[in-house]
Amino acid sequence: MEYRKLGRTDIDVSVIAMGCWAIAGGSTWGPQDKEDAIATIHAALDVGVNFFDTAEGYGDGYSEKLLGEALAGRRHEAVIATKVSSGHLSRDQVQAACERSLRRLGTDYIDLYQIHWPSRTIPLDETMEALEQLQEQGKIRAIGVSNFGVQDLSECLSVGRCETDQLPYSLLWRAIEYEIKPKCEENGIGILCYSPLVQGLLTGKFASADDVPEGRARTRHFSKNRPLTRHGEEGCEEETFAAIERIRQISEEIGQPMARVALAWLLHQSGVVSVLAGARHPEQIRENARAADLKLSSDVLTALTEATEELKQKLGPNPDMWQSESRFR
Repeated sequence: MEYRKLGRTDIDVSVIAMGCWAIAGGSTWGPQDKEDAIATIHAALDVGVNFFDTAEGYGDGYSEKLLGEALAGRRHEAVIATKVSSGHLSRDQVQAACERSLRRLGTDYIDLYQIHWPSRTIPLDETMEALEQLQEQGKIRAIGVSNFGVQDLSECLSVGRCETDQLPYSLLWRAIEYEIKPKCEENGIGILCYSPLVQGLLTGKFASADDVPEGRARTRHFSKNRPLTRHGEEGCEEETFAAIERIRQISEEIGQPMARVALAWLLHQSGVVSVLAGARHPEQIRENARAADLKLSSDVLTALTEATEELKQKLGPNPDMWQSESRFR
């Protein structure tokens, strides 16, 4: 396993992280066996994955509780990242939310505490001041943000320091390359990639858009006529599945599973610190971890990038996967 520094800190994190949203189960992911979830976290540690990303909003805290239970006796092996929800960003609410997360996680410190989505009502300087106070108290080691665009990042840097920006980034979702990724690199802000397999699209398990479950077929890749969508666009279903097919062909040509290739492509992109890949069973995290060892040639990297260029252009610079009216700014 390869490890990289978290932003400008001295915290070493595995380049493949375990995203812990899916183990909370729920309508998007379906039922999750508790013992499977705990076994998956143990398997992650055993293969060198030390970075775990969760949030108070995942299963209303259930994901944090599961992670805390699984890490009992092994906390020293893990780097824990969690997030405070956008509704809890006032000074007092940040403090209270952090205390709740600490209790659920069964720890006295959080390695990376992130703002899940920016607030449009609470001033960012108030939130950052509260986070810095938590840092001074030793309750958090580093401050991160999630879903921050260029304007929000600029504002954040004017009042404090964030080490990471957690963003949707994958072969099928490259919107951050237009503006946000260069901004992060310019300021030494590490990029944490979420939805790197686009909720299963890049595993190859779905042959067409009609095969994708309703709870997952709601990004801007899909038609506005799909159930549960929040955007008003025609979607890019044809382009999306054409790109997936080309990625599949490239992967077969080099004799590697498509999901492994998709994760490895991200690890070759500048500015990326870690890829947050969800896993619900031990073998899934073991397979994800193998991507850290896959070195792609420049020709393969170019072919993969070219295979998704048309889709990138059609989706455009809006980094919001779910809404036409972007929540990023």
